[in-house]
Amino acid sequence: MKGFEDKIAVVTGSARGIGFAIAEAFAQNGATAVILDLNQEDVNNAVQKIDDAGLRAIGFVADVTDSDSINNIFKEIHHKFEKIDILVNNAGITKDGLIMKMKESDWDAVINVNLKGTFNCTQKVIRYMLKQKFGVIINITSIIGIMGNAGQANYAASKGGIIALTKSSAKEFSSRNIRVNAIAPGFIQTDMTAKLPKEVIDKYTAAIPLSCMGLPKDIANLCIFLASDEANYITGQTIQVDGGLLI
Repeated sequence: MKGFEDKIAVVTGSARGIGFAIAEAFAQNGATAVILDLNQEDVNNAVQKIDDAGLRAIGFVADVTDSDSINNIFKEIHHKFEKIDILVNNAGITKDGLIMKMKESDWDAVINVNLKGTFNCTQKVIRYMLKQKFGVIINITSIIGIMGNAGQANYAASKGGIIALTKSSAKEFSSRNIRVNAIAPGFIQTDMTAKLPKEVIDKYTAAIPLSCMGLPKDIANLCIFLASDEANYITGQTIQVDGGLLI
């Protein structure tokens, strides 16, 4: 373990998948990982996995769309550790459908979780980072927020909004030594992609220059770099991790 001893790293949507890989990577590098997710059992299991490895983690049940709840959680985290060093806004959902058939509720749900949730967590954590004059925020967006995708207008809009929010946040917070960047994953192996038919997976991978899907650890590795001192001169950027799909 190295690099993040005594650091507190909060990761939303981190009970499984990419979020868990990110939280686990921070713990492996010396940080205390703070797991935030919707389901208590999932949160407990994620914390237990990290604890079983001899690493440090705590967890909270959190709905990123609930501003008051998020405010209380960050207040409790800060009270416990007296600082919050890193926030990774990873929580996100999809509710796909063509624009002409999309339910308004599906549009609202995706925008609320993905975009408003990122805003809520950023707004609530920033008061602590501003006072300590240090912090790193990493927003998980998507290549869909850059390229768009038929049947995912709500998801694309939310992820494109996160990219714009990242740039504005970086400009607002840079004078207090707070960096804000975004990561845009491409086609990553998760429980969700594992359910796709083989022909769909083959179609996607055929379009990727590296000819394979990425792994959650590929996103986690970049998070570790962006939160490290080696990335001190990087802010306001969106970095694609997509195997060259959007070259």
